[in-house]
Amino acid sequence: DKNYMPLHPTLFQIAICAKLRKNFFLKHVLAVKNWQTKLSTSSRIRSLEKLGKMDNEFNVITEGKASILFPKDNKVFYNNVQQFNRDISIAAIKIWSEIISEEKQKKAQQKKESDIKTQCNRYTLISTFLSNLSVITVSIVHLLNTYRYIRQPSKTYTFTILEALAASGLRSIRYAKEIPNVKYIVANDLDLDAVNLINKNVEYNELSKDFVRANQGDACSVLYQHRSFPDRFDVIDLDPYGTAAPFIDGAVQAVEEGGLLCITCTDLANLTGSNYPEKCYANYGSIPVKGEFCHEMALRILLHTLSTSAAKYRRRIIPLLSCSIDFYIRIFIRVVTSPVEPLAKLTGKNTYVPMAGPIVNNSCEHCENKFHVGGPIWTHSIHDKQFVHRMLEHVKESSKDTYQTHSRMLGMLSVIMEELDIPLFHSLSALAGTLHCTSPPLKTFCSAILNEGYKVSVSHAMPGSVKTDAPMSVIWDIFRSW
Repeated sequence: DKNYMPLHPTLFQIAICAKLRKNFFLKHVLAVKNWQTKLSTSSRIRSLEKLGKMDNEFNVITEGKASILFPKDNKVFYNNVQQFNRDISIAAIKIWSEIISEEKQKKAQQKKESDIKTQCNRYTLISTFLSNLSVITVSIVHLLNTYRYIRQPSKTYTFTILEALAASGLRSIRYAKEIPNVKYIVANDLDLDAVNLINKNVEYNELSKDFVRANQGDACSVLYQHRSFPDRFDVIDLDPYGTAAPFIDGAVQAVEEGGLLCITCTDLANLTGSNYPEKCYANYGSIPVKGEFCHEMALRILLHTLSTSAAKYRRRIIPLLSCSIDFYIRIFIRVVTSPVEPLAKLTGKNTYVPMAGPIVNNSCEHCENKFHVGGPIWTHSIHDKQFVHRMLEHVKESSKDTYQTHSRMLGMLSVIMEELDIPLFHSLSALAGTLHCTSPPLKTFCSAILNEGYKVSVSHAMPGSVKTDAPMSVIWDIFRSW
């Protein structure tokens, strides 16, 4: 207060001096902050100008937290339709990373508990021979220190990702900016223009080139070069234009123990039997059957191919999530080293004999038409319901700002969560077409199945589909009653 005068003039001078020094210090701090802001802004502008010529050469495409420069002359492939693919892949990798981190922490905890049990047994033996109080005291102190070591905070585990066919690098950049605990990402592509564009997009998104590493090379060669244990990737993403068959053998070898394989196939014309079946047999070793269930059969053909490829190297697959989406299929599987399940039957004498297949007549007992032979296919579960449940809860807790296809993700995961673990499904419209009658409402048909004591659900692969364990005789009886 200027009107306030202390009793001693020296105190007044000291107060005025302190006030002036304070104002000078505040002005100096504000000046430094303004200078730093101007410097960061100018460096940002210079970096944009260096990347630049965006108005003439590039369009800026924003998806999730990533913004990429896309050439106006379309030298590098970009598919905006598969944004749902990228969104659901980010959610799946997040949940997988949580699961693998929990497993590693549990394994480390078990090892620590085993060590302390060993120490307890050792000091128990010592205490039986030595009754000296000092020795027992030292043992107790050591055990307390070991217990304190066990109760240390959990370690955060990091993991590596390989995108074998990166194109513009959008998927890798989204992984880098939206998935936590990533050690580094390798964005590989054979095309030099694509690799240059990946580097530009990495710089444009202010990411380190040691974190997102652009690599030019053949995808198969890169996978085979990382087959040895120290060089394997924790997550491998394959999103080719067409079939993923040429990359499957290398992928099941290059993925880490318990790692995640994310595979897309867009050649549904081959997998569903719309083209010549010889092409599907050449790529996947299976013959498709053309029918209303063909999209789920495509998923099971791909899983069978992955299973047989992994079995060559004493590994097996664990399907986590298998989706039929628009014009492609997308699966997420874990690969572990484990003995392959025997295809033969074990007898009481501990010997294996060939299994006997189901006995069928020359024609169908209901319609008297000939049977069509297809396969082989994967007949086990194509989803891990615990994984799908955690993924669904994660999506519910997220918002549309996190996943722009949020509502569609909720819908698909909710339907998959309710699917029965039964191979293939029926179509009410196809069944009604066979009998030349109107199709019953889905709710009415499902109620009839449940009243007969059987299970029933829908399938995400086709609207109006029905998955049930009821035999065909029961299904035809329901249609006759309808």
